[in-house]
Amino acid sequence: MSESSNDNNKSRVAVITGSSRGIGKAIATEFFKSGYNLVLNARDEQELNDTVEDILREALGEALVEGDKNRISYLVGDISQEQTCISLIEQAIQKFGRIDVLVNNAGIRGESKKIHELSASEWDEVININLRSAFLCTREAVKQMLKNTNSSDVPLSDNNNNNYNFSIINMSSYHESVPQVEGVAYTVSKGGMEMLTKTVALELADKGIRVNGVAPGAIETEMQKEVMEDEQKKMHKESKTPMGRFGKPEEIAKVVLFLASKSASYIAGTTVYVDGGRSLSS
Repeated sequence: MSESSNDNNKSRVAVITGSSRGIGKAIATEFFKSGYNLVLNARDEQELNDTVEDILREALGEALVEGDKNRISYLVGDISQEQTCISLIEQAIQKFGRIDVLVNNAGIRGESKKIHELSASEWDEVININLRSAFLCTREAVKQMLKNTNSSDVPLSDNNNNNYNFSIINMSSYHESVPQVEGVAYTVSKGGMEMLTKTVALELADKGIRVNGVAPGAIETEMQKEVMEDEQKKMHKESKTPMGRFGKPEEIAKVVLFLASKSASYIAGTTVYVDGGRSLSS
């Protein structure tokens, strides 16, 4: 599912939110290895610094040269805030002159509470980070992508008559279609993400901008740390997954890279479930 050559992506730019750990970090690493320039975002500057160093070390090792660091830029900020989203996309344009791929990855699970226990502020926090940020970043990225599709400097098609490959990928969850007790804000945010993906894909399909989603299941990340450290909880979660195990962040990242590639040039408005079959079981 990976690009066949880094040369295909050497001038391409990917903006990835929530990219300092877990799935977001794995996505950033996979894109960098494939030749992309990156613009990352998270709320913790030290974590972002560490992420950049980890990406460079894993991707290049001893082959690292000073110029490679210039391929990664980042913005520290709360992605649920409109100005942060605006600034993030502006930074991509100022640094690299374009944006080819947006990955809306930022997300939190929130408190495990039933609806009558959930406060408005707890609801707002989850919805704002998981869904509002995706809307805002998509809006700003699309403005720039549309400028590029109208530019004589950017081809709208290749030799196979495929639309030029601009891509937006929304990180959802199998909970976009599977409800969860004590997870109303999270599941609603992911259900909304599915409709955001489909609606924007429909609006932009004829503009050479493809919009798709990825719905992970149980993945070995900080979000699952409590479960993974409790053997009983871990075994219970694994028993609910037909493949009988947790997924790895890299398994998600490779699917995201595929969806951003020209190999996926006829895929639009689809959510790919990468959940070990979890959405198939009750």
